[in-house]
Amino acid sequence: MLVQADHQDPSMTTDQLIVSGLTLLALVGFVLQPVRYDVVALLLLLLLALVVCGQVAPEQAFLGFAEPAVTTVAAVLAISRGLQSAGTVDLLLRRLGGMRGRPGLQVTAQTGLCAGFSAFMNNVGALALFMPVALRNAYREGYAPSRALMPLAFGSVLGGMVTLIGTPPNLIISAIRREQTDLGPYALFDFAWVGLPIALLGIGYLVVARRLLPDKSGKAAEIDAGNYVAEARLGPKSRAIGLSVRGLEALGEGDVTVVGLFRGPNRTLAPPGEARLREGDTLLLEGSAEALRSLVEAAALSLSAPPDPEGEAVEEGAASGIRALVADDVDAVEAIIRPGSPLIGRSPGELRLRSQHGLNLLAVSRQGRRVADRMAEIVLRGGDVVLVQAQRDKRAEAFQALSLLPLAERGVVLGRPQQAWLAGLLFLAGILAVLFELAPAHIAFSGVLVAMLICRVLKPDEAYAAIDWPVIVLLGALFPLGQAMETSGTIRLLVDSLSGPAAALPAWALIGAILLACMLLSEIMANNATVLLMAPIALGLGPAAGLPADAMLMAVCIGTSCTFLSPIGHQSNTLVMEPGGYRFSDYPRLGTPLALLCLLVGTPLILLFWG
Repeated sequence: MLVQADHQDPSMTTDQLIVSGLTLLALVGFVLQPVRYDVVALLLLLLLALVVCGQVAPEQAFLGFAEPAVTTVAAVLAISRGLQSAGTVDLLLRRLGGMRGRPGLQVTAQTGLCAGFSAFMNNVGALALFMPVALRNAYREGYAPSRALMPLAFGSVLGGMVTLIGTPPNLIISAIRREQTDLGPYALFDFAWVGLPIALLGIGYLVVARRLLPDKSGKAAEIDAGNYVAEARLGPKSRAIGLSVRGLEALGEGDVTVVGLFRGPNRTLAPPGEARLREGDTLLLEGSAEALRSLVEAAALSLSAPPDPEGEAVEEGAASGIRALVADDVDAVEAIIRPGSPLIGRSPGELRLRSQHGLNLLAVSRQGRRVADRMAEIVLRGGDVVLVQAQRDKRAEAFQALSLLPLAERGVVLGRPQQAWLAGLLFLAGILAVLFELAPAHIAFSGVLVAMLICRVLKPDEAYAAIDWPVIVLLGALFPLGQAMETSGTIRLLVDSLSGPAAALPAWALIGAILLACMLLSEIMANNATVLLMAPIALGLGPAAGLPADAMLMAVCIGTSCTFLSPIGHQSNTLVMEPGGYRFSDYPRLGTPLALLCLLVGTPLILLFWG
């Protein structure tokens, strides 16, 4: 039996020293990431449970994975994918089509809708829905995508503050409130009292202040960098044989440019319009997915996937013409390469995508720069958008293994619009069940997920692939840390040492200090880890300053969500860096005023509604 430390003894016990040392070591691991953050969390759990001091009983080491917050996060991530697959979100996305000629209104609508979706689904999933829309609108209207993508990413973060299921930190805070106070968990819209005003003001700021971002149009606007570059070959039955380059470009519906001509060992970039095409020529074509599809079909070309290493040939029909792009069991899917993907820094020619994962890489889009290399020679980067051909039953597993994030359909994938209303109604039923307290969140949304699977709105492999397993492992492994810090007396020791300064501060200063500390910590480590570390300390400091538990918990929750100062503070920030052509310094330029706005508005709102 472990003995809790005497509150009056200023010295640290052996258990406290060990727990404190391991916690500091984990924080260093989260910041420097010698291994991924979920591995750091698992290592910490094993050290606490088995190797060092037995602060967590071995038979209880993995009970953190049974926490309702962990279950709810997994269910909401899978449900988000179901809403995308069924085409539910397309019902609203199509509304943006009538805003041509009004860039300001487009950015406002995109950012606002993205924040709205983020309140009820995964932040990154909501961003993935709107990135193709934002890119298409930017290049069609002639303004730089850099003016739209960062506001979109920040909007997805702001939207998560509004509801219980908007972001994992909200669910963690609710679990901590249930376990460590007599107040029970938070209701679905309890966070809206503070989160909604911050989100609305933040979106208004982003729309006005987007001009603070650099205008990275220039050459990118000329070449329509939002397009794809694909490789196509003239087979013996191609209708393009004998045509000029200009004649070929005129065949399809939409703008497609021949940016490269490869004939044997000869390579010609930007070939002259009068150059005649021959059988066996390989062309680099640039255009939208729809325009490429039209031209390839009209000219009977063959879209080429890079050959696998060891000289594997493409199976007949695997990439031989546009008819193979979409079939009963085959999709052509747009996806963005996520940070940490094994594709980064490698060329398609080095990868065994077809033999190992059943994928054919058909095209690559890199914002702000024309891709002029052959498909097999392109060195892929994080943030590149790729068009891949995949069998539906193998796609989810392949995307998970390669860390690819599927983007919203743009007329390339055959969606399932007949199930859009069903998916939306199932999700609405889950929200209403939580809102009227008919079922707790983890039961309600797990029920929604099961209903989607039974109704075949979502396939089981798609559901598993949609779950961000590193986040689930991080949450499940770190929940026992709070138990270890409590039983060893480490939390009490920290609270006792900070209670004096906290009691000397006015209420608004203490709330502001908690907000600021959580903001800064979340920029260098996972915000979920920040919540689990800071919430017990904040709860302990509340009584010293005469503040209720809710005020302290809300300060932690809002602070950990305000990650606007760097591309590594939130996954949404990271995903737009390459497509938007941003540098590290662009984030604090737009994000610092937004973070200050959250601090200045959040502090009085927390005191007003929860103090």
